[in-house]
Amino acid sequence: MSRPLTVVQLVPALDAGGAERSTLEIARALVADGHRSIVVSSGGRLVDRLVADGSEHAELDVARKSPAALVQVPRLRALFERERADLVHARSRVPAWLAWLALRGWRRRAGSTPRPRFVTTAHGLNSPGFYSGVMARGERVICVSNTVRDYLLRHYPHTDPGKLVVIPRGVDPADFPYGHQPDATWREWFFAEFPQLAGAPLLTLPGRGTRLKGHADAIELVADLRTRGIDVRLLLLGARQAGREAYIAELEQLAVARGVADRIAISAQRDDARDVYACSALVLQLSNKPESFGRTVVEAISLCRPVLGYDHGGVGELLADLYPAGRVPLGDRERLAERAAELLRFAPAIPPLSRYRLADMQQATLALYRELVHG
Repeated sequence: MSRPLTVVQLVPALDAGGAERSTLEIARALVADGHRSIVVSSGGRLVDRLVADGSEHAELDVARKSPAALVQVPRLRALFERERADLVHARSRVPAWLAWLALRGWRRRAGSTPRPRFVTTAHGLNSPGFYSGVMARGERVICVSNTVRDYLLRHYPHTDPGKLVVIPRGVDPADFPYGHQPDATWREWFFAEFPQLAGAPLLTLPGRGTRLKGHADAIELVADLRTRGIDVRLLLLGARQAGREAYIAELEQLAVARGVADRIAISAQRDDARDVYACSALVLQLSNKPESFGRTVVEAISLCRPVLGYDHGGVGELLADLYPAGRVPLGDRERLAERAAELLRFAPAIPPLSRYRLADMQQATLALYRELVHG
């Protein structure tokens, strides 16, 4: 059996987000497999959870987008050498640059550890250019979807395709169990909080308060279905955020203008998203800008809930694989309403999730680590 590894992951901070969640998920898998897991970040609310799961945390300011961040390069190099790191895995641009510079300046001395291997993960579709190009500089570059892989090859054509490895993010079916339905107590509590959502099929669009998420398209969908004699309700889950009051007011004005204000609720982020999805007739994914992945698609499918979304980016990729009936051309309001009506009348069966599971992502990532370090 090969020896245990020491893996150092770097992420700007440990507060929230897909990269941060994946960092914790891989850290947990490393510890469970007998390896040593170290995470470097500038801190955050998830540090306690990381440490409780058996990893170590080194606090360094690897988040600052400033030349002053370069002071961290020798500190990182010293950390990698002191902890005898086998592999360094950077998940964002500033940490990737700092780690790349630290490894580039590696000088092996007698008795010191060999130069760690370098891995990056491209979690998003970052604006192309020299700065973002560091995410393609790993010896292996993990892409969270084929959409991301194609994006990197298109914008960084000198990248060796052989070093790009597609490892989709995954969800834990235990967190989103197949066929789950919330109990009567939760339903009573939920509809008491949002009485306007009771009495008709519920559509849920999860997403933060930015127009990129397609909230206006969801409101127009409710109005378009109403003109077809189909009564539905809509929850814009997670859109109500501090600092986004003007945008929320704009959405509320649109709902009034379209005559559907009494059928719509806009909420902040919630801890019971699983139950909300489970009682939804359709989960919507209407981002007007391509996304790198689309975790909410997989979460809803894992629960056996149909998803209706625009056929582009990572969302389109997931729908093509998991729920083709839910794909609609980007921005096609008429087809969106037609397909919603079809799915509300009869939604194709959804089998239990057999791909895009958390364990799949963890196993594939650890296998890549072992292959790179041990050969």
